[in-house]
Amino acid sequence: MKTLTVFTPAFNRAHLLTRLYESLCNQTCQDFNWLIVDDGSTDETKALVSKWIAENKIPIAYIYQENQGMHGAHNTAYKNIAAPLNTCIDSDDYMPLNGVELILSKWNAIDQKKYAGIIGLDALESGAILGSKFTSDYTTLEDFYLNGGSGDKKLVYRTDIITSYPEYPIFEGERYVGLGTKYLFVDKDYEMATLNEVLVIVDYQPTGSSNTMFYQYMKYPKGFIYNRITTMKYSKSTKRKFIECIHYISSCIIVKRLNFLKDSPEKILTILAIPFGIALYLLIRFKTRK
Repeated sequence: MKTLTVFTPAFNRAHLLTRLYESLCNQTCQDFNWLIVDDGSTDETKALVSKWIAENKIPIAYIYQENQGMHGAHNTAYKNIAAPLNTCIDSDDYMPLNGVELILSKWNAIDQKKYAGIIGLDALESGAILGSKFTSDYTTLEDFYLNGGSGDKKLVYRTDIITSYPEYPIFEGERYVGLGTKYLFVDKDYEMATLNEVLVIVDYQPTGSSNTMFYQYMKYPKGFIYNRITTMKYSKSTKRKFIECIHYISSCIIVKRLNFLKDSPEKILTILAIPFGIALYLLIRFKTRK
């Protein structure tokens, strides 16, 4: 068994996957396998991956499913990972050639039973690191941001831990639930060992989720309501909870769920957030007008 599974959700990204494949084939450490979850692609993804499997350069597993969204692909991946460690590398990203080596060297140098995994750095193709580096040897993801940390980071989780928490819910007709909700569950119980090394090179796409968020608010309100309620329950930060209340109210308005207090775990903050939530809803409608 390999020590690490790199998994990749893919939806019509055949034109980008080759770059990731080549970066994995050229890793300085080959103690990993690649799991591709094809989330209903209609392009050449299946044929491309079949060709790579036949090349037999690296161990590849391929799973096709009807489109469920990124979170649904993560659910499927977690059900099919046997390796002790796992990390998600998105289809538009790729690993530096020593990425796997950095992960496993760090893992072998720490108390593996103490931590939920490793948190490392993301960088752009220019070499610029996204956000800030770590200033302590261990942290939770939320604590890192609450203490002034910034920028996307690469998470490497122990498989036995990440799979012990609830799956992302699937809402009929929707394709989005924020991945961070599951990470909040982990943060309640475990810290992560930090690694000030670049583990992934990111290449944000114009149609990626980070660039279409206002439209996602309108398309996937039930998923966002789940995100907001979960964060209100588990975040340590009153400020963050208040911000989540604002977003929760805007999503509730979208689905015409006007009894904001019924499902909110933060009743007082929700009442205070009502005018801001209405304003956010109006902004979302303005940004997504035809």
